[in-house]
Amino acid sequence: MSSSLTHSVDSTNLADLLERILDKGVVIAGDISIKLVEVELLTIQLRLVICSVDRAKELGLDWWNHNGRQDKLAPEQNASLLAMDERLGRIEQALGVAKAPAELKELAS
Repeated sequence: MSSSLTHSVDSTNLADLLERILDKGVVIAGDISIKLVEVELLTIQLRLVICSVDRAKELGLDWWNHNGRQDKLAPEQNASLLAMDERLGRIEQALGVAKAPAELKELAS
């Protein structure tokens, strides 16, 4: 008499597993903290999303098309830099300093 074994769990090959992960997506999150005598010296927060490009677009993750953070901050940074440049110009004028940045580099070397 021959007996056959049946498994209650279907086996999955690597290709099926990868297809399932890319279709559904996986989020891996973790925090690393380094403390010395209850003083936090370093904290690293890791967030990793693994999914297909189509799934990422559905989630609103399309940083490869444009750098969202840089695009959002660029106008604010430019306005801030222009305001600081104008302020520095007024301070230099009030102090009688008229050195250009190139001249300052030459003096430093």
